[in-house]
Amino acid sequence: MEMEQLLSMGFPSELAAQALVATGGKSTVKATEWILSQTSHPHPNNSPNGSSFQQPKLDRFFHFPSSKPKQEPSPSNSPTQTTTAPLPTPHQLQPTPTSPPSKRPKVFAPSSTSNPHNHTISNDEPLSERMRPRTIDDVIGQDLLLSENSLLRSAIRCSRIPSVILWGPPGTGKTSIARAIVTSANSQGSSSYRFVSLSAVSCGVKDVRDAVEDARKFKLKNSKRTVLFLDEVHRFNKSQQDSFLPVIEDGTIVFIGATTENPSFHLVTPLLSRCRVLTLSPLKPHHVQTILTRAVNDPDKGLSKSLGNLGVDVSEDAVEFLSTNCDGDARVALNALEISAATAAARVGGDGDLRLASVALDDAKEALQSKHLAYDRAGEEHYNLISALHKSMRGSDADASIYWLVRMLEGGEQPLYIARRLVRFASEDVGLADPLALNQAVACYQACHFLGMPECNVILAQCVAYLALAPKSISVYRAMGAAQKAVRESVGQNEGVPLHLRNAPTKLMKELGYGKDYIYTPDNPTANQSFLPPSLQGYKFLDWPASNANNG
Repeated sequence: MEMEQLLSMGFPSELAAQALVATGGKSTVKATEWILSQTSHPHPNNSPNGSSFQQPKLDRFFHFPSSKPKQEPSPSNSPTQTTTAPLPTPHQLQPTPTSPPSKRPKVFAPSSTSNPHNHTISNDEPLSERMRPRTIDDVIGQDLLLSENSLLRSAIRCSRIPSVILWGPPGTGKTSIARAIVTSANSQGSSSYRFVSLSAVSCGVKDVRDAVEDARKFKLKNSKRTVLFLDEVHRFNKSQQDSFLPVIEDGTIVFIGATTENPSFHLVTPLLSRCRVLTLSPLKPHHVQTILTRAVNDPDKGLSKSLGNLGVDVSEDAVEFLSTNCDGDARVALNALEISAATAAARVGGDGDLRLASVALDDAKEALQSKHLAYDRAGEEHYNLISALHKSMRGSDADASIYWLVRMLEGGEQPLYIARRLVRFASEDVGLADPLALNQAVACYQACHFLGMPECNVILAQCVAYLALAPKSISVYRAMGAAQKAVRESVGQNEGVPLHLRNAPTKLMKELGYGKDYIYTPDNPTANQSFLPPSLQGYKFLDWPASNANNG
């Protein structure tokens, strides 16, 4: 076990064996300390081939303390004299793979003087993770949001990051932009930020409190602020969202939230008032094509690394297909590209070191399978689609109406919900122009209730087509609105019912004049009689029959 860990760190097998023999072979930490102590003073005998051993990068295996900037040599030192960094203590050399999983937030705190593109790449990371943009300049497809005079660019230039909500579809770069904001701001000058990442899917208020407490301590110790990034912020309930309010208010943290749902529906107003909502657009096919091409050509963290550095060639047809059919989601496109490359590499077989893995159009089609329909029965897309269906029927476009109906059904919408909306439409938009439309809609609802999906789909389509092609009248709808306004706003809204319209079942009521002078209309259909309160005499609510039924 110890030997495997030392080899995985990049030490030669001979040197690892010497270290285990020298330290008793029971502790990876002691063996590592022995190797580091030997390699800090190179000697020809330290390695079998007589050359000095170069210490591997151990950042991905050990938690080292943050490095301090190198100091200039003092005048008393000779020009050739160098300063050797102190060895990590055993406590700092705890191997990450054997440590229990931590529930603490992920921390990403690049130094302001470090190269923002330095990133330890792991073969286990998906291609979509490896290809994340490291700085704002690397972000593709959000030109309006990241224009030269945009809010974010200006904030980065003066190292004053505001609290924001990043709202956009999946795979448009919300998390990447949040990380890139911090990296780019740190590269502007001495002011630095620490990046802490949480996900509302897996954390709660306790995790937020721990992160905030760490941010306070970090600010007191280092005079640097913490950017707290919360992915899927819409999954937090009202009280959980409220926990951010005081710490955003007093500047303890800079808050960046990411959501795929409309903030107006899913985020509380006090949180929105403390943050700027920035909207990300779906990526266009040429944007995705640029991202895929970058992944194919990048030798350090690109597609070839997914195949163990095997050479890979991707056809233009495959890139174009993935770019066009990923619905603007770069993550979907990159994941499909990686799967396509794995399929192509499997065909290479044992001669993989001599041949290229060629990704063809068929590989891309197999990897992508089918397009994902963007639909959420409890989210904004639900309301967007039912609105499109309603307005298409109102505009008498049967083709568009059936299209939006199918979009909803394929997305998993309940047929009875659609049927209820059709019943409402039959009265609101068709109304008296075709009274039979209501019969059609009610029959459609009953049939959907009896049959369910998928058999009721054609019944819904028939009703949608009927309502779309029917003449339209909103006279009843407008009459209801006018009457409601009169009842709610008129001076005589509590005016009593006129005596002649009142019922008189008792002798006392008759003596009080209830029902007096009422004219029984079937006996005298031409009689002139008023049925409105005195303050509303002559008022017209329903404009019917109308000169043009289609206009109501």
